[in-house]
Amino acid sequence: MNQRRKEFHASNLVLILTVLFLLMPLFVIIVFSFNEGKGSTFTNFSLKWYKLLFSDSHALLDALSNSLFIAFTAGLASTVIATLAAIAVKWYSFKGKKYIQIITYLPMVLPDITLGISIVLFFAGLNVPLGLFTIFAAHTTFCIPFVYLTVLSRLDEFDYSIVEAARDLGATELQTLYKVILPMILPGILSGFIMAITLSLEDFIITFFVSGPGSTTLPIYMYSLIRFGVSPVINALSCFMIVSIALTAITLRHFVKDLAIS
Repeated sequence: MNQRRKEFHASNLVLILTVLFLLMPLFVIIVFSFNEGKGSTFTNFSLKWYKLLFSDSHALLDALSNSLFIAFTAGLASTVIATLAAIAVKWYSFKGKKYIQIITYLPMVLPDITLGISIVLFFAGLNVPLGLFTIFAAHTTFCIPFVYLTVLSRLDEFDYSIVEAARDLGATELQTLYKVILPMILPGILSGFIMAITLSLEDFIITFFVSGPGSTTLPIYMYSLIRFGVSPVINALSCFMIVSIALTAITLRHFVKDLAIS
């Protein structure tokens, strides 16, 4: 009994240390975003870096609006495509099914820089001008596998006899999809949607390759600030992003959890 308690406490300690190790850089950024000085030593509490950040509010708001627009549209598109793909792969047999499963995992396996170069070469071959549309298409591409796996894991727990019962009662295939399958796997769909939004908001490498004039996203905007030297304004902007993403994720996850319970 004592040995079990010691092992339990040891595992908790390892968990706490791991979480602190992962979150420590974020805490440092948040603390020094309120530092009055530019050095690595905290001097006095100040909001001047936030004032300086929002003094250039036009460029910041443009980048923020582009990021939010791309995140929600790409998240929605990837969720729809991945959900239908997961249902088809799980319950239907068709030619090329194994190849589709392999191709679906490629964006997760390939390095971001390789994926970004291949996508920009694809658009260049089609003479598609770089802009918000190309960012949307690229983000949708690399978000699909993550949503696909999330929805597929939910389908693994799905009792297919419910679908058979609905069809026995006269429901068509579309009615079964909209009234039975989608409502029951909705928590998994929303979880994948949240993941897609988060991945899109934080992406820099692929966005850097496929962005064009007037399509600056928030990570690209942060990179443009860093090129002129590391400034505490970056800390303020990073803190703004961390808090915004965290609040959005917590709110949506609580909604998903309540939906799953109900």
